[in-house]
Amino acid sequence: MTDYATARMLLDRLVAFPTVSRGGNRDLIDWVAGWLSGQGIEAVVVPDPADPRKASLFAQVGPAVPGGVVLSGHSDVVPVEGQDWSSDPWTVTERDGRLYGRGTCDMKGFDALALAALAAAARRPLKRPLQLALSHDEELGCIGCIPMIEAMADLPRASAVVVGEPTMMKAVTGHKGGVAFWVRMRGHEVHSSLMHTGVSAILEGAKLLMWVNEMNAAGQAAAKDSPFVPPWTTVHTGEIHGGTAHNITAGNCEFGVDFRVLPGEDPQEWRRKFLAKVAEVEAGMKAIHPDAGIEVTEKFALPGLAPETDGAAEALVRAITGDNGSQVVSYGTEAGQFQVRGWSAVVCGPGDIEQAHKPDEYLEVAQFRAGWAFMENLLERLEV
Repeated sequence: MTDYATARMLLDRLVAFPTVSRGGNRDLIDWVAGWLSGQGIEAVVVPDPADPRKASLFAQVGPAVPGGVVLSGHSDVVPVEGQDWSSDPWTVTERDGRLYGRGTCDMKGFDALALAALAAAARRPLKRPLQLALSHDEELGCIGCIPMIEAMADLPRASAVVVGEPTMMKAVTGHKGGVAFWVRMRGHEVHSSLMHTGVSAILEGAKLLMWVNEMNAAGQAAAKDSPFVPPWTTVHTGEIHGGTAHNITAGNCEFGVDFRVLPGEDPQEWRRKFLAKVAEVEAGMKAIHPDAGIEVTEKFALPGLAPETDGAAEALVRAITGDNGSQVVSYGTEAGQFQVRGWSAVVCGPGDIEQAHKPDEYLEVAQFRAGWAFMENLLERLEV
C-alpha cells in the first residue's frame, strides 16, 4: 500500500467514528494508538481529566532533538442531526472528485494525512523529529488540547506547529480569539395577566441579547481597515431555551453568548463589559423579586493567533506551498493555544472552511492529494 493509499484508508476509518463533541472520542483515540503501535510508534494518550469518554494523543518519530515539526489536528466533529445528507455522514463517499462525510474537511482529512506521514517518517532517516498532536473538544472552544500541549512540554521543543484546519493549503498566520459564556436567567413565575408582579426570564434575557446587537452595531460602525472578515469583534447567540407556557411569565431562560475577538483587543475587557451588563439587568430583576437572578458560566477563553515576526512555522509552510499571500481567518484554532505557550504556529490544511459543519460536508480529492504532497515535502526537509 502506498503512503497516499494509507492516508485514504485512514480517512475512511477515522470518519467511521462518530466523534461528536457532546459525546466522546476515546474509541477513536484508542484505535489510533493501536494503529501507531503497529507501525512501531509509541503514542501518549492524555485522558480528559473530567470526562473518561474523551482523550487526546501525541507521538513522535525521529531523533529526540529540538527543531522538529508538530502536525496538530482535532478528532471531534459537529453533530449531523437535523441536517439533510445525501449519503451516510459516517461513511466516506467519493463522487465527482469529492470525499463526502462528517469531518472529511474539518478536519479528519488532515488527521489521516498526518498519521500516514508519521508512519512514513518512522521508516526514514530523519535528522529532526516529526510530532503528532491529536486533540479533542476543539469544536467546544479548543479546550481539550490544553492538557495535551502541557504534556508535550516534555518532548524536544519543535520549531514549528502546523495546525491543519482547512485553508486550501494556504498559510494562515492570524485568527481571532474568543471567550464564551452560558447564561441562565432565573425569573419569577406569575400569570401573564399580572406580569408586572413577576419577572420574565425570557424578557429580561432579551435585554442582554439587545446588548449583543448593540455591540455588533457599534463594532461595525467603528470598524477600521483590517484583514479580518468581518473587521470587528463579533458577539453572537446561536441557541436559546426557556419558558413553561405562553400565559406564564417565564421562570427560566438559557442561552449562549460568545465573542470572536480581534487580535490586539483584550478578551478580558469584553468579559468585563458583558458581566457589567449582566449585573445591571440582574439588579433590575431583583428589584421586582429577590429570588430572580442570573447565573453566568464561562465555557472557554481562546487566545487568538497573532502574526509572528520571522515566524519559523510561517516560513516553513510558505517554503513548502509557495504561498506568499496574506491570510487571516475569523474562526479559532489550537494554534493560539500553542503560540501562547511558546511555540511558533501557523494554520495550513486541505479543504475549504466553507464546507465545514454543513450537510454533505466534503473534501476535494485534489485537496487531499495536495495535502499529501505537503507531507512528502515536509518529510524531505526533516531529513536534512
